[in-house]
Formats: sequence, C-alpha cells, structure tokens
Amino acid sequence: MNAKIKSLVQEISALQEELREELQKAEEDFSLKNGKVIFSQKVLMSQKEKLVDLFTYLKEAPLINIISAPVIYMMIIPALLLDVMLFIYVVVVFRVYKFPKIRRSDYIVFDRQYLGYLNILEKINCVYCAYFNGLINYTAAVAGRTELYFCPIKHAKKIAYAHQFYYDFLPYGDAQTYREKLKACQKKAQESA
Repeated sequence: MNAKIKSLVQEISALQEELREELQKAEEDFSLKNGKVIFSQKVLMSQKEKLVDLFTYLKEAPLINIISAPVIYMMIIPALLLDVMLFIYVVVVFRVYKFPKIRRSDYIVFDRQYLGYLNILEKINCVYCAYFNGLINYTAAVAGRTELYFCPIKHAKKIAYAHQFYYDFLPYGDAQTYREKLKACQKKAQESA
C-alpha cells in the first residue's frame, strides 16, 4: 500500500472513531451500568407517552408489512444455520491458523428492549434486525480476516463494501508484490485487530 493510501486509511479510521464518540455524546439521555441501559425518569415518562399499543400498531400497519412478515422472518432459519457454522469455523479455523478471537458480542448487540416507546412486536422486530445485521457484520469480520490470510488481493473492479482488512490487501495484478508480501499479510491476519 502506498504512503498516501495508508495515510488516508488512517485518517478515515480516526474520523470514524471521532464520529462514534460524537454520536455517543449526542445520546446523553441514558447511561450504561453493567451492560444495562439506564434512562432518567423524565426520559422514561416521555418514552411511555410515545408507546403505541399492539392493537393500534397492527391496525395501522400497512397491509404489505403484514403480508411480507413471514418471508422476512423465514430468513431466521439460514441465519441460525450460518451462526452455528460460523461458531464451528471460528473454533476450528481460528485455532489452527492462530487468528485472534473476534468477539461475536461486539457485533450482535441486543439493547433495544430497554426502549419504552416500543411495543412487544416492535421489540421483537428490533431483536430480529439486531441479530441478523450483527450476524452479517460478524460474518464479514470472520471472512475478512480469513481472506487477509489466504487471498489478500484487491479486486480489479470497485466493490460496494470493503471490510476492515481490505485496505491492507495487495494490488491486483502485481505478482511480484504478492509473492514478496503474502507472508506479511498472513502474519497480520494472526495479529490482534
């Protein structure tokens, strides 16, 4: 990776961290204690006022939401299968190649059940989305580290999403660099994130 690209990647990482910190500051209505969200009494009252009961929620829901719900929720089957297979993959492959552990709990976060303005169905929907999207992000992290070890070559075409290791990949079509730096990429895959 040339110096300019490396500098830009570092700058992007720093800006992402700064953005996370600023977003956290903007959400001062709550605090975290032992993983549990604590709201002020004022916020709790405000949330309770905004709660839409289940009957009203269903009555006002667009018909397409109700009709498509079974198709959406059927995706839980392949998601659970993927989760089980990822568990086995991480236990076996990460140990064999001495990759550092990727904490699943950093990606799959359940915390929306503390929101008093969500009814039971909305909370179930939020749990589903948190699980599914977290699982996909966790999968990308596992696959990204694996790709860094086995095939750290950038694509010739633009890609829509680049995982956290992609910018460390080697240039497309550069056989000399690939042969010279493959071992360094493999070593990086075995280091902490």
